[in-house]
Amino acid sequence: STNKNFSLRLGAVLVLRQMQSQMLSKFLNDESEYIVTEAARAINDDFSVGEALPALANVLDNKRFSSEPLMRRAINAALRVGSSDQLDRLIAYAERSDISDVLRAEALATIGTWADPSVMDRVDGRYRGEAKKDAEMVRSKIIPHLNAFLNSDNPVILKATTLVLTELNINGFNNSLAGIFENNKNPEIKASVLQALGKLKYAKMDNIIQEGMKDPNRDVRAAAIGMIDQLDLSTQVLQETTDQVLLKGSTREQQQLVIALGKLPVSKTEAVFSSLIEKLKNKNLPNAISLELSEAVNASSSANLKAKLAEAQAGQSLMDKYMGALIGGSGWEGRRIFNQNEAAQCVRCHVVEGQGGTVGPDLTHIGSTLKKEEILQALIEPSARLAPGYGSVNLTLKDGQEVFGILAEETDDELIIKTSDAEPTKIAKSRVSKRENYPSGMPLMADILSVREIRDVVEYVSSLK
Repeated sequence: STNKNFSLRLGAVLVLRQMQSQMLSKFLNDESEYIVTEAARAINDDFSVGEALPALANVLDNKRFSSEPLMRRAINAALRVGSSDQLDRLIAYAERSDISDVLRAEALATIGTWADPSVMDRVDGRYRGEAKKDAEMVRSKIIPHLNAFLNSDNPVILKATTLVLTELNINGFNNSLAGIFENNKNPEIKASVLQALGKLKYAKMDNIIQEGMKDPNRDVRAAAIGMIDQLDLSTQVLQETTDQVLLKGSTREQQQLVIALGKLPVSKTEAVFSSLIEKLKNKNLPNAISLELSEAVNASSSANLKAKLAEAQAGQSLMDKYMGALIGGSGWEGRRIFNQNEAAQCVRCHVVEGQGGTVGPDLTHIGSTLKKEEILQALIEPSARLAPGYGSVNLTLKDGQEVFGILAEETDDELIIKTSDAEPTKIAKSRVSKRENYPSGMPLMADILSVREIRDVVEYVSSLK
């Protein structure tokens, strides 16, 4: 650890990692931040070196370091050690103004989850098990510091602080949050504060929601609309609100409205849902909310609504039933499903920007090639359309000739088929009387993912351009 040779010190860290040795802590003061970061990875990641976690947490005190991979592991080590002094250390770190907003927000987020952290590691996702702590102790330590965080003009810190308040159920700052909602112009902060006040049972929530619904920003309006289940509105007002949002609201507002309606008693919403089902039946309902409508109705206790919905959806093709998956998904969540969902395993067969398997087509720029409808069809009916080079096709021509081979390329007018001949065969579509696509190796995502998950994947894949 004191040798002048960089490579020798780095080699020592790698060997000690294999040995899971506590002596890795000797390298946390190395002159090279790269080596310190590798030591931090060795201590925190995989099976970890528990005895060295306190030393890693102490890195938070060292102002020499700024590497995000390093400091995230130091923050996580403080959480995993979980002692009172480590919480003090983390609060002090979050108060520093000489570190990045990202790391301050991560420190605050970790404080918010301190009493009941996830069983999964915040850094590498490995299962760590339950580690519950005294929530009252956490509240007593963070409360004296909250005013300073709430008085910050930094939107990242304000948003992180609202999450601390909701995670720890601290409602003594509700008036301060209401003031931020009134005076702050940042839509993301206003939406975050609005949701926090709802969770913290703010006494004047009715006024805040009503103001939020009139906000010029659609994201703030969407957050407010998603909370109308907390208002005591008549059936008539609910219907008027629904009509107005469907007429002028954004996709997000419409989705939030239907979700909120689903939380209300059926006695208040049956007429509203009946009108929405009628719009669905007449193809006048926005596709973006058909999924939310189906989920809300099927989760309700109304046999009448369920019967009406079933009637409206009768005779629909598979694509018709999934039209709600075309609009309104979360690209970020879709990316997570694509890369991490163990059932779908998309990344094992498809490459995106050089990462993934090569069994299926490269999807790096697929959003520039296929429309959303075609991407959706590829997920739920993979054999309906073959990706060039990845499927077999059998053609019967108008003169009776049959051609079988790999579909190499397809245009609006022509098919290029790889057969046993040396050169690919070009066939005009006008010559084809019958075409059979052989089943694709792509699994039916409709059998693996929920409609909501498919919607998120469609949003992500369509963004790859």
